Amino acid sequence: MPRKSRNDGRILRHKRLRKRIAGTPERPRLAVFRSLKHICAQVIDDSTGQTLASASSLEKEIGARGNVEGSKLVGEAIAKRALDKGIKQVVFDRGGVKYHGRVASLANAAREAGLEF
Repeated sequence: MPRKSRNDGRILRHKRLRKRIAGTPERPRLAVFRSLKHICAQVIDDSTGQTLASASSLEKEIGARGNVEGSKLVGEAIAKRALDKGIKQVVFDRGGVKYHGRVASLANAAREAGLEF
């Protein structure tokens, strides 16, 4: 069956990626979602299905758009919130999109703020 949209391709890539990546209580998954205007990140324990920490460019505390500068702020915020909960190591889940631009800047900012992946 042919792919209907660009997002359908992203979903297929994300499913393929999720076969290999899973968050555990010791090393949860840092999932990134990128929309056209914003970017969101969650730290998820897949064994219980719980979100342990989250950050988004929609939040007033972050006060950013979903561009590269805004994704740096989201990366710093998610790292700070995860470290406050005692989470140092995570598995990075890029959500089926390329590790480039906004996703890469979020990941680099989270690494610089102290998360290990």
